[in-house]
Amino acid sequence: MAALLALITALLLGLTPLAAQAAMPLASLPAPEGGPYRCDGEPLVALYDNGAVDAGGIPNTSAGTVPGAVVVLQWRDQTLALPRTNNAGPPSYSDGRWWWSPVDPDHPEFRQRRGGITRYACEREP
Repeated sequence: MAALLALITALLLGLTPLAAQAAMPLASLPAPEGGPYRCDGEPLVALYDNGAVDAGGIPNTSAGTVPGAVVVLQWRDQTLALPRTNNAGPPSYSDGRWWWSPVDPDHPEFRQRRGGITRYACEREP
């Protein structure tokens, strides 16, 4: 799992526009579709990248290859790069500790697993 996260991070850094955005201060990032958000009372920005694997016409899995989409979340002075899960149903993103699902764009689900599960209330900013 650590190797996969390292690979995803290296790929993200190779994507110049996304890497440049991630290096910008939180307030200067462009608003993603459905955002920006407030989670647990603090600003959160979500940047999406479909990656090389999730091109049109390619199913959710192909020969055991999981989707290549990622979401980069900036929240509380943290930058989290979460790969898309291979769960059935609407897209969700997780690294095993953090979990993000924008199923309801006005109230996305954001959770952290650390011993137990902590749910952060999120809502789209007006």
